[in-house]
Amino acid sequence: MDKKTVKLFDSELKVMDILWKEGDVQAKHVADVLTKELGWNKNTTYTLIRRCIKKGAIERSEPNFICHALIPKEEVQEAETNELINKIYDGSVDKLFAALLSRKKLSAKQIEKLRQIVADLE
Repeated sequence: MDKKTVKLFDSELKVMDILWKEGDVQAKHVADVLTKELGWNKNTTYTLIRRCIKKGAIERSEPNFICHALIPKEEVQEAETNELINKIYDGSVDKLFAALLSRKKLSAKQIEKLRQIVADLE
């Protein structure tokens, strides 16, 4: 994929999540999982798969309409995180970090893990 990030909507991310967890699978399997988990009908899922194909997030192969994720989950997570930081926190990572930490009491173990993450970045 080129440097332009593919923008995926929440519903498309549900489709991608199955591919990221299970690897290459038939479109029918994706539809079955989303019917069971979310109550979606088959046509809805196939429409979303086609949208992801058009966006370059999924590749279709035959036989049996096999779906293959073309973008890694980590790339989408990074793009979504950057968008959140820019949109809500004025591009400030420290504001996001402070907001997250102020919402929940952390254990000593969690605090130490965060210290290690910060130390690894230095």
